[in-house]
Amino acid sequence: MQDEDDEFGLALSLSYRPTYKKKTTSNTTKPQLSLSLPPSVTSTLLPVTYQSWLHHREIPHVEIAAAQNMTPSSLDPFQLSTSHEVLIADIPLTEPLLYTTASVNQESPVAGPPRGPRKRRNPSQGPREGKGETVPVLYSWAMDRRATVRSLEYLLSRKIETITGLVQCKRCEKQYEMGFDLEAKFVEIGAFISENKSFMRDRAPSVWMNPALPRCQFCEQENSAKPVIANKKRKINWLFLLLGQMLGCCTLDQLKYFCKHTKNHRTGAKDRVLFLAYLGLCKQLDPNGPFDR
Repeated sequence: MQDEDDEFGLALSLSYRPTYKKKTTSNTTKPQLSLSLPPSVTSTLLPVTYQSWLHHREIPHVEIAAAQNMTPSSLDPFQLSTSHEVLIADIPLTEPLLYTTASVNQESPVAGPPRGPRKRRNPSQGPREGKGETVPVLYSWAMDRRATVRSLEYLLSRKIETITGLVQCKRCEKQYEMGFDLEAKFVEIGAFISENKSFMRDRAPSVWMNPALPRCQFCEQENSAKPVIANKKRKINWLFLLLGQMLGCCTLDQLKYFCKHTKNHRTGAKDRVLFLAYLGLCKQLDPNGPFDR
């Protein structure tokens, strides 16, 4: 009987375990991490390159570990691990304004008053301001106006029958003066224009574009006596070039000069401007001839 009581007491002592009530504390808060930043650094003392580097350097992202089982009514304080403390220590101490955004005034500049319509240049306008229409008379068959010659009737009445000009041989390079019969050469050119004007279509033919030059009177080289054209456009001997059918030796700029001061359209290719120069000079010699466009 005593052995049964001892076994029952032993079993009772093994099955029984004292319960201890878990000690809880109320209103217990964990220590908070406080950072005290030193005074702001004046950015004006830093080099320009370093300030640019500060603007573009990224700030490390700090993740905050929240307590488990968070409820809206009670939140645990922030808990920062050792790695997070290292990240915060690496943040550069710069001015807060470097990382703040501000509104930028993007107002457009005040527009000026509207400009009036641009005036287009008239292709047949006269000389610019400061340049007169009259020029010194260098030839007896020329007038005191730019790119203008006297009429055939006037010249023949004054016994001006030969038109002279200066040429230079392309082979022997000698310069000399040669002349053309005014009336005979003009009749030849007028007949050619009258017969072929309808086929030209306001374009100079190849015989005008690439004129056949006279033969040199010294070395007798064919197609070598090239006219000497003055550098100053107002000094060009236009009538001599017309009678020798050597207007094609002029540059496009020189031909445009003629059309400008004779109130002709001066835009386009050289064959068009050359055609207008031939008709313009013939019209000056014979205003009543078949030299209209």
